[in-house]
Amino acid sequence: MPKKILTGVIVSDKADKTVTVKVERKFKHPLYGKVVTRSKKYAAHDETNEYKQGDRVEILSVRPISKTKAWKVLKLVERARASSNEKIGGGA
Repeated sequence: MPKKILTGVIVSDKADKTVTVKVERKFKHPLYGKVVTRSKKYAAHDETNEYKQGDRVEILSVRPISKTKAWKVLKLVERARASSNEKIGGGA
């Protein structure tokens, strides 16, 4: 069986060697014809902890690594852009 490859954006990189990737898909509603967006989150293995939140990556289906992890980060598609909204320092 061929391995599945999906593209998504990293929404969390807090866990060690794991990133959460949000994959969005668009399809036309069968009755109304409107384009509908659906998203799903996948836990993906990141051995070197090199990918950060906001990065666009490709993930590859692999044998289960843990209870929730059956995907591996294949490659970086686009690095996250630095936004001006990021907090500087730690204030209340």
